[in-house]
Amino acid sequence: MNQPNPLTSSLPSTLTWSGWTDVGKVRKNNEDAFLGLRFDAQEVQRLGKFGSASLATHDFTFAVCDGMGGAKAGEYASSTAVEKITRLLPRSFSKSPGGLRVGYEAVLSELYTEVHRALAHLGSSYDEVHGMETTLSLCWFTAGWMHYAHVGDTRIYHLAAGADKIKQLTADDTHVGWLFRNGQINEREARTHPRRSVLQKALGGSNQFVDPQVGAVACETGDIFLLCSDGLVDGLYDNQIAEHLQIQSSASPNGNVALSLVQASLANSGRDNTTALVIEVI
Repeated sequence: MNQPNPLTSSLPSTLTWSGWTDVGKVRKNNEDAFLGLRFDAQEVQRLGKFGSASLATHDFTFAVCDGMGGAKAGEYASSTAVEKITRLLPRSFSKSPGGLRVGYEAVLSELYTEVHRALAHLGSSYDEVHGMETTLSLCWFTAGWMHYAHVGDTRIYHLAAGADKIKQLTADDTHVGWLFRNGQINEREARTHPRRSVLQKALGGSNQFVDPQVGAVACETGDIFLLCSDGLVDGLYDNQIAEHLQIQSSASPNGNVALSLVQASLANSGRDNTTALVIEVI
């Protein structure tokens, strides 16, 4: 896990965010869901689709889920995961006298375990949602840095301040993702592989254990983070995402950057539900 920069981690920052989801051109229902929360030890507040706020007194969490299971089970899986995050994560908020917070990795791992148990229990109890699963990619922002956790093939990207190349922080839990990470196929081949959407790991279903990827990134002014479902990357290559984020964030700092990103992806594909959640440190 990356260590935070002690010079930046103690400085409050301001976040600006925007989120959007679209059913796409083929699917009849939207199994994606996204979430924004502002919270401290006393209260939690659901955020709107776009906005701006300071990290001086609150933490922020953003998440994207992509549900699976047939009929309405996928929608129910992703919405259940979002609801669990809203109730469970704020309970873990703590602040020491020195202003440091500890134990993020354990907190996030336990959160994923609780979401998984809830989905598995519901899926085994009711026929209409039997076997339902969801991916979950989550970012937890505090002053100076961002902690993240991930299971599935939704993604978290980081476009560092002043950088031209975007970095995928999460690893897709698919065999195709493994092939790409190990240099056996290129990005184009990964995007068109017939088994690109076959997951090796998800929350819920018949999976017995949850082992989320957990990490952290020190935040600098000008950093941009993107959480998205696989529908978004079906229509855009990584370099196109980076270019779009650079142009839109500078052109419309108070606009819905996520909406324009989703629209750009839909123009090229639209075969799947498409969701983007963009957070910029300013």
